[in-house]
Amino acid sequence: MKRKLLSLLSTVGAALVFSGCQNVEPWEKGLLADYTMRADRDAMHDTMSEHIYFSREASSGGRGVGASGCGCN
Repeated sequence: MKRKLLSLLSTVGAALVFSGCQNVEPWEKGLLADYTMRADRDAMHDTMSEHIYFSREASSGGRGVGASGCGCN
């Protein structure tokens, strides 16, 4: 019983320590809004990622479409 309680407390403690909560100050938000922080800054990478994704899924269309391309919808 003590071992189970100790395991639970250590898990909860680790979750609190490694949770990664961070307050962003107003003057730091400009760095996060920089062009280099955007996920879609490289058009070639986006095109290749979408090609690989749709080749694996055997479907075509936008990512927002809920169908799988199998014709079952």
